[in-house]
Amino acid sequence: MKILATTICLLFSFSLTAQELDIQLFAQNFDRPVNIKHAGDDKLYVVEQDGYIRVVNSDGSVEVSPFLNIDSKVINSGNERGLLGLAFHPSYASNGYFYLNYINNSGNTVISRYNRSGPNPLVADASSELIILTYSQPFTNHNGGDMAFGQDGYLYISSGDGGSGGDPQNNSQNLTNLLGKILRIDIDNTDNGNNYAIPIDNPFYESTTNSEEIWAYGLRNPWKFSFDQLNGDIWIADVGQNTYEEINRATSTEAGLNYGWRCYEANATYDTNGCPSYSTLTFPVADYNHNNGQFKCSITGGYRYRGNMYANFNGLYFFADYCSGEIGYLIENGANWDMTLVDFPGNWVAFGEDINGELYISDISSGNIYKLIDTSLSVAESSFSEITIYPNPATNLIRIDFSRIKSNQNISIEIFDMQGKKILNELRTSETVFDLNVSTLNTGLYLIKCSTETGNEFVQKLILE
Repeated sequence: MKILATTICLLFSFSLTAQELDIQLFAQNFDRPVNIKHAGDDKLYVVEQDGYIRVVNSDGSVEVSPFLNIDSKVINSGNERGLLGLAFHPSYASNGYFYLNYINNSGNTVISRYNRSGPNPLVADASSELIILTYSQPFTNHNGGDMAFGQDGYLYISSGDGGSGGDPQNNSQNLTNLLGKILRIDIDNTDNGNNYAIPIDNPFYESTTNSEEIWAYGLRNPWKFSFDQLNGDIWIADVGQNTYEEINRATSTEAGLNYGWRCYEANATYDTNGCPSYSTLTFPVADYNHNNGQFKCSITGGYRYRGNMYANFNGLYFFADYCSGEIGYLIENGANWDMTLVDFPGNWVAFGEDINGELYISDISSGNIYKLIDTSLSVAESSFSEITIYPNPATNLIRIDFSRIKSNQNISIEIFDMQGKKILNELRTSETVFDLNVSTLNTGLYLIKCSTETGNEFVQKLILE
């Protein structure tokens, strides 16, 4: 257990005072980039609102041909509509499935599955659409639109309250529709004539009155949400009405939570007519006021940092505001979360997390993608942390890319199981890309550590399936 404890400390310990947040241009020339995801390798996939997905290589270069073009299916009025969400299946490396959330030409939400193209892995098959779920949007705004797979393997989908202002149809508190909710579906199975099934631990499973897809409700416009790589917690940034922006957090097993909209905006009363008891609601772990300092208007949720490059960031939850251009973070302080906001010029609409847990942010106005960096980190440390391991999840072989590090030293490569037992040890001498055979290992979760004799270390979770 000593090895395990040491390794986990390397992954997740952090300093509260040493970080110096900055951003660094990573890729550019996108048209309204609203979502950034990875597919288990060293690339990023950038969603453009008009209906395109583009591939960004690990050096920031962008593939000339789009990964996917569904412009003809997507309403192109902009604002809060268009192609909004992307999620890659946990077994994407083997099955090639990925999922989209878009507003169609009728103005309604479509959740679809597409396939990667067989001959070219950097191009999707635009004719492979399988519609999973659709639901109507009564107004043009508050569509939510984000998607992500939880550690349970289920697909989570964020939906807004249907739009206008003040939730005039009271959709968020209405359990008979899918608006103002986080949805959770099983896309690996089918049931009741649908192209998906309902997980049996969903809070309204087999309900005859409530929508079974609902995982959480009482949300206004959860434009972005994410899962903590470490513990599976869900983080939901909910865009406010007039005064407050809020950040919600829940464990992976807390089903059926009511986050309170339209009864409350953050912790403040909004419209409590016909609302449930205050004691039954879940309130945000943090919020901020629109008029506190620079004018603010719309929160963009990010991720809790679990990367390797910037140890001072570990455990921080990052977010941003569209109007003020501020990028913020929360630091856990006992039972509370302390908030810091840092000024940056940009209309921030999406964060992205790469295979190594490093974070990126997109500016919808300039079309630029930036990387979040800690300027207090030394050049040597930063370089060594740019090791890339892929695919992840993996089956028989993983590749460790050392091309971006500034070190000619031998590097020890070790794999530990979750009991802390070292089960594999190899040595990289001069290889730029080191192929590691893991076919003899059982499926499950591991830690892989790369280290030099002078003390540089890189640690990452590895999933074998």
